[in-house]
Amino acid sequence: MSTARTVAPLDAIRLSFGLLARQLITRGRVLALLALGALVVVVAAAVGASDGIDDHLQAAVGVVAGLGFTAVVPIVSLVFAAATLGDAREDGTLVYLWLRPIDRWPIVVGAWLAALAISLPVTLVPLTIAAAVSRAGSDLVVSTVLAATVGTLAYSALFLLFGLMVRNAIVWGIGFVLVWEGIFAGFGSSIAGLTIARYTRSIVVSMTGVDLELGTVSLTVGIVVPLVVAVGALALAGWRLASMDVD
Repeated sequence: MSTARTVAPLDAIRLSFGLLARQLITRGRVLALLALGALVVVVAAAVGASDGIDDHLQAAVGVVAGLGFTAVVPIVSLVFAAATLGDAREDGTLVYLWLRPIDRWPIVVGAWLAALAISLPVTLVPLTIAAAVSRAGSDLVVSTVLAATVGTLAYSALFLLFGLMVRNAIVWGIGFVLVWEGIFAGFGSSIAGLTIARYTRSIVVSMTGVDLELGTVSLTVGIVVPLVVAVGALALAGWRLASMDVD
């Protein structure tokens, strides 16, 4: 009788998470990405301190939605999610997991959770501070936390898939963030509807009542669509990992 695949899924997820999370945390990565978030805090603080702005809420939503959800959230997610299995493949950790009696999808889930464990605080802390110091009120703070969380869940799954599908995933991912999420998200509704940024910004717009004239959608759609993207990307990543050779 074959003894393959004997590790229980939850145990496999915990094993994968523990191994992969440790290798992701480097001082350089964390400090560099916190500096990116700090830039948003500085701009938001300038908005909050300015007496020449008539509508602090409008201006603050523009900063958080424009910088936070088209730059900070996707780039932080990219750096950690793309490296999760990429680094593991280079240093032999993935081979170690591969040779154990373990299904492939728990490895993907564990990798995703490892990326989230670092990406979420690195995005949530500076963006929440930015929303608070902008003097725009509690609605912006709450909506920023929700939108940043939803966006990080989706981007981390998508860029985890990137890391398995293409070489130089960081380079391709930066191009995706700058062109697709950065430029196309501001186009008409048909094109913007294919970007995650459109939905994360819609969460903030729906909860604050600010009109950014970007073809936003309802709060429910803004939450559900990125989560559907996350599930689909994880399913594809599991299929890809099961079908590839690890050496």
